[in-house]
Amino acid sequence: MFKKILIANRGEIACRVIKTARRMGIATVAVYSEADRDARHVEMADEAVCVGPPPSKESYLAIDKIIAACKETGAEAVHPGYGFLSENPEFSRRLEENGIIFIGPKHTSMSAMGDKIASKKLAIEAKVNTIPGHNAAIDTPERAVEIARGIGYPVMIKASAGGGGKGLRIAFNDKEAHEGFAACKTEAQNAFGDDRIFVEKFVEEPRHIEIQLIGDAHGNMVYLWERECSLQRRHQKVVEEAPSSFIDPATRRAMGEQAVALAKAVNYQSAGTVEFVVGKDKSFYFLEMNTRLQVEHPVTELITGVDLVELMIRVAAGKKLPFTQDQVRLDGWAMECRINAEDPFRGFLPSTGRLVKYLPPPEVHGVRVDTGVYEGGEISMFYDSMIAKLIVHAATRDQAITRMRDALNQFVIRGVSSNIAFQAALMQNPRFLSGDFDTGLIAEQYPKGFNAADVPHDDPAMLVVVAAAIHRQYLARNASISGQMPGHEFVPGADFVVLLGADKYQVTVVEAEGGWDVAFGGENFELRSNWQFGNPLYVGTLNSQPICMQIERCGLVYRLFHWGVQADMQVMSARTAELKMLMPVKAAPDMSKFLLSPMPGLLTQIAVTAGQEVKAGEILAKIEAMKMENVLKAERDCVVEKLLAKPGESLAVDQVIIAFK
Repeated sequence: MFKKILIANRGEIACRVIKTARRMGIATVAVYSEADRDARHVEMADEAVCVGPPPSKESYLAIDKIIAACKETGAEAVHPGYGFLSENPEFSRRLEENGIIFIGPKHTSMSAMGDKIASKKLAIEAKVNTIPGHNAAIDTPERAVEIARGIGYPVMIKASAGGGGKGLRIAFNDKEAHEGFAACKTEAQNAFGDDRIFVEKFVEEPRHIEIQLIGDAHGNMVYLWERECSLQRRHQKVVEEAPSSFIDPATRRAMGEQAVALAKAVNYQSAGTVEFVVGKDKSFYFLEMNTRLQVEHPVTELITGVDLVELMIRVAAGKKLPFTQDQVRLDGWAMECRINAEDPFRGFLPSTGRLVKYLPPPEVHGVRVDTGVYEGGEISMFYDSMIAKLIVHAATRDQAITRMRDALNQFVIRGVSSNIAFQAALMQNPRFLSGDFDTGLIAEQYPKGFNAADVPHDDPAMLVVVAAAIHRQYLARNASISGQMPGHEFVPGADFVVLLGADKYQVTVVEAEGGWDVAFGGENFELRSNWQFGNPLYVGTLNSQPICMQIERCGLVYRLFHWGVQADMQVMSARTAELKMLMPVKAAPDMSKFLLSPMPGLLTQIAVTAGQEVKAGEILAKIEAMKMENVLKAERDCVVEKLLAKPGESLAVDQVIIAFK
């Protein structure tokens, strides 16, 4: 077994690998960019080596620097995690030439499977079901349109080296095929240095289901069941679960056996995943093979009881797999939510900054949190947006969803925006709960993006009671302040009005032992909690039933977060509420003559000049943030008056880029 390994990655996955290596008694070396000097994986590792400036190309993607770090520290092997160099056969080959073991598949297997065009041809030879399409690189957008017409719309335009939603567009007509080709080519060149594009049929109402494999150097290969990854937004996975509620045992076996046949065809040795697109009739087609550890691997670990990182390390060290196919267990149900630094209320735009508060749920009762951040740390614009992965395990799917919902309620993040509210809303979506969904669910259910108001709360009375009690608790603290003038002490009242949107609730709050008694609408509620000021979690019981929600005081507003609902509430006296209704509403300033940056990021291009006439839909600028390119287009016909930012500039949210006449 290895004595020391280097992890050629950062963030959550680097920390994940370090944990397993430590348990196995293996010393670890972290690499880091200058932006990650204070990162959690650097602190966790036994040694750490700086490999360059923040941009990935100059640090985490710099093969020579990582090989030099191995030699400097005496690391015998490298675990690449996922992303960065994890599927780069050149990296694997260079390590081998330098006598360093790559903890992953051989570079020959990686080359065969990493190229989508070559892998599809191999799949056909291995008698694996494949999607109809044009299996050769396409040179021009006109040729892409011609091929798309021949296959029949809708089609998928894909980068051969693509992954993670990058270099992928779905086209329903000639215009979308033409534009999609150009966009994919640019995105693929920037992300992978390979701009080859191909086209294949898009399966309608598709589900994205993948088979986890593990093989060793002794010819043994097993599949560890499937993962359901259909809940996606813009081709990025949002929620993953294992097993799939859609797959029956016969389909599971057929998919698993085809995946194994494909992996054996390239002498695959390590963990890998074969992705399939599955139609509503359970017909399934090979999509691609990921020759690395997947982001969502924990759900497989929880239902099978194996540690995939440990198996990868053991296989790389020449060990045999410790079990056979008929010994792979399938225990209960696991689910993973990706907690990302993005603002669901602003079109899921990236959010960067300092984690002022980071309080994950406790890892007990089937809850697991994989993360690479800490409270006070920085979420950088240079890397992906993942803050953490929240994973739960339970006996049934319904129990796993309930456990996930409760864990999301307890997950507190402040300082940057996160998608926790959106994840909690998905955990209540009727189609998701029924298991009857496909990859289009999010686009169909939230066509205009996500808004907390889209999610009605099952029990608004709970929110009203908690808001009223918190307000009364603040008033009680005010009444206890010393030095008040005798005879004029502040005495809190008992009657209040709670404003929730356009709704008004008349409530009475009375102090009781261990909490508060709240009456409104002809009902009495017993709220018991030991909540203290400043605690972002309100935990207690309501009429003897346990409750847990997040609270934040924003000026005169109490912001409550529960089950995906973000409720902004005000509590006041009846007279104050009456006067509030007479207050004029301040109109928002007219910003229609400015193009504002919707997110923090790097301005990579301004596509217009001063004095230029621009038509609606034309590209104005491009911003890069968290490895994704965001194109800003004109919403109406206009004339450019002045350019107020330059390409290469780092932009803040709402910074003015262009002024119009």
